[in-house]
Amino acid sequence: MPSDSKRAPFSSPSFAAPTLLRECGGAREFSSYALYALVLVVPFALKHVFGFSALTYVILTALLALPVGALCLVAHSWIVRTPTDQIGALPNQPIESYMTILDKELKAMYHGCTKMPMEMFYERYFDGDIDLTGDALEIFEKRYDWAFFPITYNVAKFFVCQWIPELLVHSKKQDETQVRDHYDRGDDFYAAFLGDRMVYTSGLVGDSSRRETLEELQDNKLRDVCERVQMRKGDRHLDLGCGWGTLVSYAAKNYGSQSVGVTLGRNQTAFGNDRAKAWGVQDSAQLLCMDYRDTPRRPLYNRITCLEMAEHVGVRKFQEFLLQVRDMLEDDGLFYLQIAGLRGAWQYEDFSWGLFMAKYVFPGADASCPLNWVIAQLEATGFEVRSSETIGVHYSATLDRWYENWLQNKDSIVKKYGKRWFRVWEIFLAWSIIVARQGSSTCYQILAHKNRNAFDRSALISKPLGFGMPSGSVQA
Repeated sequence: MPSDSKRAPFSSPSFAAPTLLRECGGAREFSSYALYALVLVVPFALKHVFGFSALTYVILTALLALPVGALCLVAHSWIVRTPTDQIGALPNQPIESYMTILDKELKAMYHGCTKMPMEMFYERYFDGDIDLTGDALEIFEKRYDWAFFPITYNVAKFFVCQWIPELLVHSKKQDETQVRDHYDRGDDFYAAFLGDRMVYTSGLVGDSSRRETLEELQDNKLRDVCERVQMRKGDRHLDLGCGWGTLVSYAAKNYGSQSVGVTLGRNQTAFGNDRAKAWGVQDSAQLLCMDYRDTPRRPLYNRITCLEMAEHVGVRKFQEFLLQVRDMLEDDGLFYLQIAGLRGAWQYEDFSWGLFMAKYVFPGADASCPLNWVIAQLEATGFEVRSSETIGVHYSATLDRWYENWLQNKDSIVKKYGKRWFRVWEIFLAWSIIVARQGSSTCYQILAHKNRNAFDRSALISKPLGFGMPSGSVQA
């Protein structure tokens, strides 16, 4: 029978508990009807003033729909009211309680209880014009007391001039440049927060009654992935976007698979192959330095995994990528996709965080979409989705450990890479702990197979929850 006890919210030691729960304005406050009206009224007004024909009005409506919608969204982000269904009240502390503004002109603009646009804060913080008065995570937990999330000129400029062009291109050269600029920065840079496992994807909490280590979270995930795809000895396993290759060597060592990893990172390739040798699986675990599009397609693979790389494939190339995966997979094979995504019921903070990430942390990862979009792409390319789980809260716990490691290694990072790089990752990790916990961004675990009549779906049956437990009768 269900337990009568109720756990207090955010009481698990596995997660960083919030100190101020707030909702941001967004989709709920944005009126689609008002938007549609503006799209029709603006060109109609132009028609009336200049005497355009009906045909010209139709053409103007089509041409102006996107810019009118964009301007409407920008304006709304500045004037939207805070939702009234808030759980807690703001502390209403002056901005000086959270930061010291060193630039005189900036200080004259923002003082007392005046709130600062988030984009302005992090840019000026990275430039050294602002210092924090305490721990970044604690200050970000109270960010609604000192910041708001409008679409600023710089955000709009980045979106139009860089984000959209990158989305439309996603050439091999573009992806190679972005990946190598990012991941070949230095293994020590990433080890400073990823720790010994060198896994740059969400771990999984196994025991929420205690604070598991980062290594335990990642070991839980590695084991979970191999079990989900029913990894067996001799399976031909391909890991697309394998990073430093930990899953490749883990599967070969613990499950006896013949595993191949593909990454564009040269440092990652060298590290992963060295690790395979150190673990004694160099004959069954190998990393290849190449674009995913150049992956050897034959012989076919029994198991294909892709953990948080598909975001970088891009929206425009996503179906092409999935068709390639399907072509490389045995008819009775399994495909595991772990992919970060954004919620459909967006808030303006989600936009602010997402574009910050696109600019500084994960350039080119424009296929971070809501779950329904990802599922639709899989089904359209001939896959059947066996299971899907949302693990954003597990990501929050993982990020919390990364943030802890990053702070511990501050001196060595600042000495080699400078204060700016330390601050960029400090804000990325602190803000992302919260964003993942509150659902602004999340991560999905999806298990899929080819949607063929001959596929043995009974092989994937798992026991229902509560199976074998005492239960009441449903009979009269």
